[in-house]
Amino acid sequence: MSSAGFSIDRRRLGLLGAGLVAAASGLRAAPGLVPQAKAAPAADEGGPIKVGILHSLSGTMAISEAPLKDVMLMLIAEQNKKGGVMGRQLQAVVVDPASNWPLFAEKARQLLSVDKVAAVFGCWTSVSRKSVLPVFEELNGILLYPVQYEGQECSRNVFYTGAAPNQQAIPAVDYLMNQVGVKRWVLEGTDYVYPRTTNKILEAYLKSKGVAAGDLIINYTPFGYSDWQAEVAKIKRFGSAGKKTAVVSTINGDANVPFYKELGNQGIKATDIPVVAFSVGEQELAGIDTKPLIGHLAAWNYFMSVDTPLNKEVVATFKQFVKDDKRVFNDPMEAHYIGFNMWVKAIEKAGTTDHDAVIDAMIGVAHPNLSGDYATMMPNHHLTKPVLIGEVQGNGQFNVVWQTGGLVVAQPWSPYLPESKNLIGDWLPPMSCGSYDVVAGKCVGAKKA
Repeated sequence: MSSAGFSIDRRRLGLLGAGLVAAASGLRAAPGLVPQAKAAPAADEGGPIKVGILHSLSGTMAISEAPLKDVMLMLIAEQNKKGGVMGRQLQAVVVDPASNWPLFAEKARQLLSVDKVAAVFGCWTSVSRKSVLPVFEELNGILLYPVQYEGQECSRNVFYTGAAPNQQAIPAVDYLMNQVGVKRWVLEGTDYVYPRTTNKILEAYLKSKGVAAGDLIINYTPFGYSDWQAEVAKIKRFGSAGKKTAVVSTINGDANVPFYKELGNQGIKATDIPVVAFSVGEQELAGIDTKPLIGHLAAWNYFMSVDTPLNKEVVATFKQFVKDDKRVFNDPMEAHYIGFNMWVKAIEKAGTTDHDAVIDAMIGVAHPNLSGDYATMMPNHHLTKPVLIGEVQGNGQFNVVWQTGGLVVAQPWSPYLPESKNLIGDWLPPMSCGSYDVVAGKCVGAKKA
């Protein structure tokens, strides 16, 4: 694997604390890896602990987000069977922001101010996360965000349980470049912040690897886009220049269905122009005929096909909970599984649901991922993760064709962009900063009060 995709230099490792050093060295993550939070007040008393669920149940993103509501309800039900948390039952508060970005902020404010939830599990697109971020920071709430994203952010009030770019996008490009021999690149995305920022990082990374401007095209289409004939034809022409070509897809939501159908209609096979997707998993493939797409790729940190006892147990429990044996489990659902269990452990560690105490207690908490290792919450509020490349199979599942040899430590600030190459996030004292400039030796962004 490319060292550019996964390494952190010694200076950064030194600044990120003992936990980051251990994870970057390939050691198995374990509880107690970083300093524990100070003793918290005695456990809160009262009624149930309310848990906010902020996912689109209608609109263009419902295809991806609705299953995340289901897995959260399962996790809450299973925890309540164990006696809840600190002897208190958990109560789900479900809202539907309906794929409407301003409505996400309104619903977040309602959950924090009116419903008084202890934490919110939610959002999918980065534009929805950006919409709610000022609300969580103003009201000092806790958001657990389960989807891969573009980085360039590190908030004290957010725990990013999905992948940073160096835990998905960079490894995927490295795989195509080194294992498949790709020379020409199509960066195809939906027109919003995640694809644009991710592709800005990928463009800089590809050019640093010697890719010429003429061997790279970037295109964006609106949410819900369906008329793919002309764009797919352009991809086909671009790939006919005699150099191995691939599509890196950051297309989100239900636009993926007609995109993949049009690839099949125009006879684009994975052996000719492979597509690697960052937002297409088992749930998105459930709505289309996958036979023409066999061999196309996706990069995630988890696939349902992973063969571990814990994965089989969790997937079986989910299918039983929703009473549908055909339902699938995917990467963001695993991220909620990990994030939820870490949040429960953090409350027990802090002895309270107080937001400040739980935020501090989350750092260093570890929980098994479904691929057979442990995820650890690092000082930058991101998880350590494996990276997997999977090929689409005829049954809508993925065959893992490549994965990292160990866990990858997240870099929320891209080292390939000049404005962020010197930044790290570390919410442990003495930094307590989401954007610390290691050259200037000071915090240049939000700092813990």
